[in-house]
Amino acid sequence: MYIEIGNFLNQRLKQAGISHIFGVPGDFNLAYLEQIEADTELQFIGTCNELNGAYAADGYARIQNLSVMVTTYGVGDLSAINGIAGAYSEHIPVVHISGIPPLHAVKNGAQLHHTLLDGNYDHIMNCMKPFTVAQTRLTPENAAYEIDRVLQACLTYKRPIHIQLPSDITHIKIQTPTHPFQYKPYVTEPSYLNTVVHKLKDKLASAQKPTLLIDHLAQKFGFANIIQNISEQYKIPLVSLGTAKNIINEAAPNYLGVYSGASSPTDIKNAVEQSDCLLCIGTQFADVNTAIFSQNIPYQNTILIQPYDVKLNHEYYEGIEATTLLKHIFNIHEQPLENINSEKQAPTHKNSKEPLSNATLWPQISSFLRDGDIVLGEAGCSSSGLNGISLPFKAKYISQPIWGSIGYTLPALVGTLFAQPQARHILFIGDGSLQLTAQEISTIVRYKLKPIIFILNNGGYTIERKILGAEAKYNDIHNWRYTELAHVFYGEAQTFHVETLKELHQTLSTLDTPNQLTLIELKLPKLDAPESLNKFGPIVAQYDYGKHTMSQIKKD
Repeated sequence: MYIEIGNFLNQRLKQAGISHIFGVPGDFNLAYLEQIEADTELQFIGTCNELNGAYAADGYARIQNLSVMVTTYGVGDLSAINGIAGAYSEHIPVVHISGIPPLHAVKNGAQLHHTLLDGNYDHIMNCMKPFTVAQTRLTPENAAYEIDRVLQACLTYKRPIHIQLPSDITHIKIQTPTHPFQYKPYVTEPSYLNTVVHKLKDKLASAQKPTLLIDHLAQKFGFANIIQNISEQYKIPLVSLGTAKNIINEAAPNYLGVYSGASSPTDIKNAVEQSDCLLCIGTQFADVNTAIFSQNIPYQNTILIQPYDVKLNHEYYEGIEATTLLKHIFNIHEQPLENINSEKQAPTHKNSKEPLSNATLWPQISSFLRDGDIVLGEAGCSSSGLNGISLPFKAKYISQPIWGSIGYTLPALVGTLFAQPQARHILFIGDGSLQLTAQEISTIVRYKLKPIIFILNNGGYTIERKILGAEAKYNDIHNWRYTELAHVFYGEAQTFHVETLKELHQTLSTLDTPNQLTLIELKLPKLDAPESLNKFGPIVAQYDYGKHTMSQIKKD
């Protein structure tokens, strides 16, 4: 069977579950975009710039487990690289396709625009290598197998890949496999698996105080539900890191809460640090989820289980697939989890004219959210506030806690809206973050999407103020008329300006099923923040600058 290279690439992407492709047109990708345009099963979603396209692809993949974005060589690739790096950091499988100059120009080192005019066409590939798990430059000779190779890597490691597609080969026909693309999960050899299972069972059999500690990789690699089943069936206490918000049912009877090192509540701290068999599953200990590396893990009593390896005491076992391992250790079959929702207290003072604050805002939001919602929390006050409340178990929560690139969530919202259009999509974003990527409201208007966007207006970069420069001008931003942004982009929106609890309650009561874009400006005091952020800022300041430097800054 012979098929054009661009069409074969599209065929493989569709077989992997793709129906939308994000990106920005440029001269070196136009031939390929023509093939996307002609494909009735694919829709190209143009974003306002390549960085936002990468963020949108990231958001899409968090719902659909794979996404695709297209850029043009050099200028487009480097514009997108921050978003690609974030997806790599957070284990998000994104296929990045770069339309590059004609293959003959690459081979001959032609001095073309969008290059450094040095004849070297490896610069961009070298830039992308640290942020992608596989890379390829397609040719007519290799396309039939290289596309499948890098797609397999993308899905295996849940990280981005980089495909360079020369502009002059997109319509060349090649002989392709007759079988469809099918992801082949890694399978551990049975006898090797059994050896590790028995070792871990022996460790568990002698435990008096076992505890499960879960992090975001458990969700990214698909075994979070298994861990919760284990906790419920074996009555083992379950604790999460802060980077694993809402990946398990926070209302489940054996769920204790969030472990964050020295700042953890006493019962959670004891459950983790005094456990005689601590199962750390999919954990990545970083500054943001350990209160600046203050964790005190009893490693002599710890089993570290990652997606493809295990560490017990001083022994390492590579090539152990976690899902199968957990099922064999606990003789468990994954079952649908019961939807146990915690009893939400009805918000009080609904009719109060009290000015809005973070302390009063988030309990109201907790009662507003419901199963099926897709909730996005921008870095700073928004994610800190959402981390401090209980979310519905069947709501999907999206943030970027590890990479933490401000402005990420608005373009990511574009991706989630296309990935699951039937859901209610709700974004919480600060004014400073919004100003980085506000142009994607244009994309939301263009495609008639209907999210609810809460804009926390506190006059600047509050998370930075909590670290350093509370009154410094560098943490200020210019105020906008945020609720009028839709009109700037020739769109319609229902808008609200909220300054009191009464106004918040009245606004929330109208947002059950919005039939258009909704922009809500929440006016908050300049230095007001969720309590967790009030504590986090000084810790970061001390770690980043040191006690002596900080005292000198204050003295000066």
